[in-house]
Amino acid sequence: MTCWYEGPLAAFDTETTGVDVETDRIVSAALVVQDAPGTRPRVNRWLVNPGVPVPAEATGVHGLTEDHLARNGRWPAPVMQEIAMGLAEQAGRGRPLVVMNAPFDLTLLDRELRRHRASSLARWFESTPLLVLDPRVLDKHLDRYRKGRRTLTDLCAQYGVGLDDAHDAAADALAALEVVRAVGRRFASRLERLSPAELHTLQAVWHAAQARGLQAWFARNGTEEAVDPAWPLRPDLPAAAA
Repeated sequence: MTCWYEGPLAAFDTETTGVDVETDRIVSAALVVQDAPGTRPRVNRWLVNPGVPVPAEATGVHGLTEDHLARNGRWPAPVMQEIAMGLAEQAGRGRPLVVMNAPFDLTLLDRELRRHRASSLARWFESTPLLVLDPRVLDKHLDRYRKGRRTLTDLCAQYGVGLDDAHDAAADALAALEVVRAVGRRFASRLERLSPAELHTLQAVWHAAQARGLQAWFARNGTEEAVDPAWPLRPDLPAAAA
C-alpha cells in the first residue's frame, strides 16, 4: 500500500496585506495538486483586489503593489467562493491538504468568507472533513530539539527542497508540499502507519503543546505576546473585528 506521503497531495498558500488574520486581506492565493511524487502539479492561482490599502511592507514581501492589484485583481467575493470550492473538492477526493502554518492561511480565508460571503470555512466541510498536513507542526514535533528557525525557507533548506520564488503563493504551496513528502520519508518509521485523518488529529494536539511551550518561553523573557493553541483554524471571528 502506498504511504500517504507518496500519494496524491494538495497544497494551499496565500499572500496578504499583513499578518493579522482578523483584519488583513488575501491578495493572492494558489492551490496546487500533485497526484504522485515527481509528476507535474496542477496549479490554480487567484489574484485579488482587496479593496483596502496594501502596505509597502507587504509589497516588499510578495511584490504585489496596490496599483497592480487594482488593475489586475478580481473582487474578493467570487474569489473566496472559488477557493473554498477548490479546497472542498480536494477534501471530497480524499486528498490531504498541505498548509504551512495552517492557522494563519486557513483562518484568514475563513475571515474573508465571513466578510465577503456571509459564510465560513467550516460550512464547506460539514460532510467531508478537511485533512490538513502542516509541515511546520510536523517538523517541530518530529525533530523538536533541532535549533534554529522553522520558516518555509528554513524547512526547504533542511529537507533539500528547492524554492526559487519565495513568497509567490504557488511556489510556496508546492515547496510546502515537497517538504511534507520529505518529512514523511525521513520519519517514515513514525509516520507510515498513521493515516492523514489520524495525523490531522495528532497535529492539533502537537500544535497546542508547541504553543504552550512558546507561551512559556515568552513569559520567561518578559514578552506579553499571546500564542493561540488552536489548529488548523482559530476560533470564530470576534464581534469587534467583524
